[in-house]
Amino acid sequence: MAPPPRGVVITVPILVLSLLGVVIFLSFLFFSLSSCSCPAPPSAIRSPAALSSGEVPNDSPGGSGGSLERFRASFEDVDWVKEQIRANGLHMADNVLRKGINPRTRAQQLEDLRNFKGISHYQGADSSNHTALPCSGELLVEEHHSNYGEPWAGGRDVFEFLADVTHLKPDSRVLEIGCGTLRVGLHFIRYLELSHFHCLEKDELSLMAAFKYELPSQGLLHKRPLIVRGEDMNFTKFGSEEVYDLIYASAVFLHMPDKLVWAGMERLASKLNPYSGRIFVSHNVKFCSRLGGEECTRRLDTLGLEYMGKHTHDSLLFNHYEIWFEFRRSKA
Repeated sequence: MAPPPRGVVITVPILVLSLLGVVIFLSFLFFSLSSCSCPAPPSAIRSPAALSSGEVPNDSPGGSGGSLERFRASFEDVDWVKEQIRANGLHMADNVLRKGINPRTRAQQLEDLRNFKGISHYQGADSSNHTALPCSGELLVEEHHSNYGEPWAGGRDVFEFLADVTHLKPDSRVLEIGCGTLRVGLHFIRYLELSHFHCLEKDELSLMAAFKYELPSQGLLHKRPLIVRGEDMNFTKFGSEEVYDLIYASAVFLHMPDKLVWAGMERLASKLNPYSGRIFVSHNVKFCSRLGGEECTRRLDTLGLEYMGKHTHDSLLFNHYEIWFEFRRSKA
């Protein structure tokens, strides 16, 4: 009688069960890796003013033709300027008048302008023949730069944050609700293509500062921004077909009744690019939180909007941070 075969005999049922177990294990492993609760990217939590790299990669939504966009100062940039100050032996002195041709305070400059005093000026009938766009003394000494309760330089911080987080491109279309004297808007106008920056502003003095001083003095008249005087969140003058990639309101909704804010959000929803477009609101969204979480979500959903989260960004030049709330159009 022949001896029984040595080794392990694997029957067909055992083989099938083994293969099935391997498949189940690999499926579970793949699901675990794909659904891990990963931390949010840094920009979704806190956006520091100086990044180790202030660039948008080529393959990102903000990339443009193989080039890199730079919106924020990098750590290397900050180190460079600090080294220039050190190398030149510079120290911040007390805020006193420096020696110069005619050193004046802002108040003294204004008084001189009103009395036609200065190094040189036209007299008599010639006084108005050589100035194409006469500007008031208050604007020339930039008194409107003090209207914000914080340094004028903060406008650049807002631009850098919004441009970075939305992957802004020169051909993007941007709408600001309440652009004031263009503290933020100037940076968008300079970066964007012709007439791609729009704004709704109700204050006449702010608009005069924008049109008669800021745009001319910054060499931006040729960019032809569409800045409209209006209130009550009326966007009809921008055209019914206009659609934006970014709509933002900086410390504007704080001063409006909730009913008007919701009416504005409804009108803005139809002017926002579906899915990719963003609405950013600064400081708080009490118009929403006062309703309660579920009711706010429900009302946003009826408008076709979705709350995307809260962002915080720091100022580059002074001790300040700002909070922004992000929304997108979730329905085409």
